[in-house]
Amino acid sequence: MNYKWNYSQPTPEETAWAEQIAVQQRIHPALAQLLPARGVTTQAEANKFFRPQLTDLHDPFLMDDMQLAVNRINLAMGRKERILVYGDYDVDGCTAVALVFKFLRQYYSNVDFYIPDRYEEGYGISKKGVDYAAETGVRLIIVLDCGIKAVEEISYARDLGVDFIICDHHVPDEILPPAIAILNPKRQDNHYPYTHLSGCGVGFKLMQAFALSNGIEFNKLIPLLDLCAVSIASDIVPIMGENRILACHGLRCLNSNPSIGLQAIIEMCGLADRELSINDIIFKIGPRINASGRMQNGREAVELLVEKDYAAAMERAGRINLYNEARKDLDKQMTEEAIELVKTVPGLENLRSIVIYNEAWHKGVIGIVASRLTELYYRPAVVLTRSEGMATGSARSVAGFDVYRAVQSCADLLENFGGHTYAAGLTMRAENVEEFSRRFEAYVAEHILDEQTEAFLDIDGVLDFKDVNFEFYLQLKRFGPFGPGNARPLFCTHRVYDYGTSKVVGRGQEHIKLELVDDKSNNVMNGIAFGQSSQARYIKTKRAFDICYAIEENTHKRGEVQLQIEDIRPCE
Repeated sequence: MNYKWNYSQPTPEETAWAEQIAVQQRIHPALAQLLPARGVTTQAEANKFFRPQLTDLHDPFLMDDMQLAVNRINLAMGRKERILVYGDYDVDGCTAVALVFKFLRQYYSNVDFYIPDRYEEGYGISKKGVDYAAETGVRLIIVLDCGIKAVEEISYARDLGVDFIICDHHVPDEILPPAIAILNPKRQDNHYPYTHLSGCGVGFKLMQAFALSNGIEFNKLIPLLDLCAVSIASDIVPIMGENRILACHGLRCLNSNPSIGLQAIIEMCGLADRELSINDIIFKIGPRINASGRMQNGREAVELLVEKDYAAAMERAGRINLYNEARKDLDKQMTEEAIELVKTVPGLENLRSIVIYNEAWHKGVIGIVASRLTELYYRPAVVLTRSEGMATGSARSVAGFDVYRAVQSCADLLENFGGHTYAAGLTMRAENVEEFSRRFEAYVAEHILDEQTEAFLDIDGVLDFKDVNFEFYLQLKRFGPFGPGNARPLFCTHRVYDYGTSKVVGRGQEHIKLELVDDKSNNVMNGIAFGQSSQARYIKTKRAFDICYAIEENTHKRGEVQLQIEDIRPCE
């Protein structure tokens, strides 16, 4: 992929400010330059950024309807009513259900949980789920990570005498469901100070409020933060503000004392003897939780996350690991088929979006395939399959483009849709697919910016190799956890050379293991460039080139750093 490199030289004023903050925070000036882009412009803000405190979490009762929600839970407990915790089958939904269920069952026994079947019931609240609740004596459902558009289903539940508390973070419609309470920081009438919570984050705020109202100490909530970290990483919400506090402390829990279910997944991933990061959640832990809902039923994932017995947890984790292996095989096959199908789209080179439909594809993997197409072609993508007589699918987006709004512009063609800026789900009649493709493309073409259709790398600073050492890496770690809104910093070094020992590696000889020098120091820097073996011939000519990279610890040589090289550019 040909990347565009974006870099803005700091002004003299910014450089002076960075030097001052660098002294106060004891960090390298090049790292202090990273702070303004993260909304940190004062010493006080820097203190909060580098020392996220749970005491800085917002008062949960600032969220609209929170008092109503807590009152209804307390009433249900006082009446000994049966409570059902209901959630989506993805990572965010499963962690949210596990969090609320685990906390409530410490104080109340008449509580259960429910995850809808992706294939029989589809996304969100189903009438089958409502019927199950009514038939089993449930009088209160706490729904997490979905429900904000379930007007018909919640009206149906109300007629059966079942109340709902909605905890969601997806964009609502103008008409809200007739629930007892709707906790959603994206409500148009929202007064909550932070709008980017995950679905699990909203569930945590409900439990925080429940604890406050019942005199339960806050430290009883802290063991649940590992679930918050998993949801925040997996649902790709911004890791700034309140999310950064939850993710930071959640990672600490995950590394020091994870719940039994998560510990089993960590061991199944082969991560037990290393410090876990957001990337470990995204690429290892999250996909295994997701695989349950994609390949079988998300309930199995929740059963694992709430498991109290270690041996039983390991057995459950083993089954989920097998689902993940099957998911990977299916993902590879469908992605290859999707790429071949995309190549047949007339006028592809002139389109700003991709919409493809294959009735035979597995519903549980189409979101992953949409993400793959977005990464490959760098344009918004919608992948559809057939389920229950309808065309149903997932949309994914490129940086800066709101794919939810693009899907919403075709609402009259859709039976159902929902989502947020970078991901959406949708269902339509099969005969509407062609018109949807045309209208979706028209909206994208009109609203997407030229720079949003280019693959780019935002470079945070220019370094010489003399600055890149283990102390610099340890200072850089203080900026984590990394994710949207707080991306892992990328740096550039100009005019570097092969030390003479760089070589092509990998089963398919697709990567380059590099040993590099620059002309300003004697440091020999180790690096890995994944998927860039095409550059090896140039590198071996001993001519100078520029590199863009992230800095990480060398896992084979503790106490040393290596560069994860994102792009190599021959010097002009």
